Amino acid sequence: MTVEIKNNKKGIITLPAFVDMHCHLREPGQEHKEDIASGTAAAYAGGFGIVACMPNTSPPLDNAEIIKQVIFKAKAVGNCKVYPIGTVTVGQEGKELTDFSALKKAGAIALSDDGRPIMDDAVMRKALIEAKKTDLLVISHCEDLNFVQEGGVVNEGENAVKAVLIGISRKAEDVMTARDVALADELDAPIHIAHVSTRESVEIIRQAKANGVKVTCETCPQYFSATDKEIISRNPNAKMNPPLRTADDVAAIIDGLVDGTIDVIATDHAPHAKDEKDKGIELAPFGTAGFETAFSVAYTYLVDKGHITLTRLSELMSYNPARILGLTDTLGEITVDTKTEYKVDSNKFIGRSKNSVFDGWMLKGKIIKHLPSTTKEI
Repeated sequence: MTVEIKNNKKGIITLPAFVDMHCHLREPGQEHKEDIASGTAAAYAGGFGIVACMPNTSPPLDNAEIIKQVIFKAKAVGNCKVYPIGTVTVGQEGKELTDFSALKKAGAIALSDDGRPIMDDAVMRKALIEAKKTDLLVISHCEDLNFVQEGGVVNEGENAVKAVLIGISRKAEDVMTARDVALADELDAPIHIAHVSTRESVEIIRQAKANGVKVTCETCPQYFSATDKEIISRNPNAKMNPPLRTADDVAAIIDGLVDGTIDVIATDHAPHAKDEKDKGIELAPFGTAGFETAFSVAYTYLVDKGHITLTRLSELMSYNPARILGLTDTLGEITVDTKTEYKVDSNKFIGRSKNSVFDGWMLKGKIIKHLPSTTKEI
């Protein structure tokens, strides 16, 4: 597909609606944070025509019936198309594989235990073998818990020390990225690495691609725009997993987006209730809301700064995620105003949760129209 961008007048651009291959809609079981109706309304407002929701709900999306329920509910509310991602293991416990064929038949678009790593090498190896047989992509949450200190909440480093917080070693991500890339190489199986945030992981993936490994990966807006300086004030909305990293990591993520090492910008939209985040950074859950600021952050920090073109951004947010997931849906179109600058006010978000690390930031680029399309295929 050639990404088609229409420049209607100065600063007003029409492009394909976005595809988010990594988000959390929280339903079933966590509707106090978000539900399918509120989450997809927020996604639509952010320019997304298709979203793939992660399975770490309560209960998790580990069987065919619950996959069907999510699809039914999403169709009923009708904001944007939802593809559920099924779990790799039963109950996300990292032990017994789910029935991949049944999940796929029910409508699961991919597999992941996102939110929890699959620590057992043999289980992950078997998962890649079975996923290859059923033609389902495994999306890996790369976090080796052996490198996570008890009570770790932010990136390990000088800013964690300044904030008097326990840090999480970057090796937690890097070691697991290396393991999963090695397994994909051995088995000649595809794998997708979620929410890449470190320089070392970018380099591991870059080298793997050069060697012909079937690896793709994503990053999120916070990892090319924000650093762990955000944690010095102990802002609970700056607590996420993987954590915000250093300026050097941000530069590496941008380089990976420029040279094609990183294939996708996903949101990892992770809504939480206000009273949960108000517990303080040590006790607050990990995650930041992402749907309604994703384009603006990407445009401001990548396109407006001259790192990539708008066409490349459209590839990262529309074409590539659709291609990787094997989607053939029509995307629809969105119209964006690339000249307007605005201050983020999370209290005005359409989504139920307001926990945004970008609250108060000045950003450029707003979604001003979202139209369905029956002609623009991917």
